[in-house]
Amino acid sequence: MNPLLARPLAIPTFRLPALVASLGRKLPQWPHTLALIAALNAALKMKLLPESELALLEDKLFRVRVTDTGTEATYTYRAGLFRPVFQPEREPDLAFAANLSAYLQLLARQEDPDTLFFKRELEITGDTELGLMVKNMLDAIDWPRLPRWPAASYSPGMQQLGRH
Repeated sequence: MNPLLARPLAIPTFRLPALVASLGRKLPQWPHTLALIAALNAALKMKLLPESELALLEDKLFRVRVTDTGTEATYTYRAGLFRPVFQPEREPDLAFAANLSAYLQLLARQEDPDTLFFKRELEITGDTELGLMVKNMLDAIDWPRLPRWPAASYSPGMQQLGRH
């Protein structure tokens, strides 16, 4: 196999059109909130998050906003589980805002939060100490390696790349 095809997929920096955000703000926010909560609780179940630090998250309010999709998820950690908060009665203790591409780059470990923050692609507001603790907690997770990009299986023309 061509070594170029065995590289992990590089996620480019992009911004979705403003129309997407204007539509996204009008849609219900609960589906992706529940998806995020399910993922966080799965991480708890798989013991990916350090239990010693989870107690410090108790009753803290968090918000994740995807600016170019017009969506946001607000949640808390209470009694050992992440839980959605659909109508928060206060400002979040910690809030993140970025375009979709920045979040994808974080998940793929292509970029780290500090780099995105200093490039002004990730906004972090609220309790600075809590933000640093959450960042260190996420950095400590031993994420499974992302699968390699199987480009040759998607496009027969790509199989010819290494044969010229």
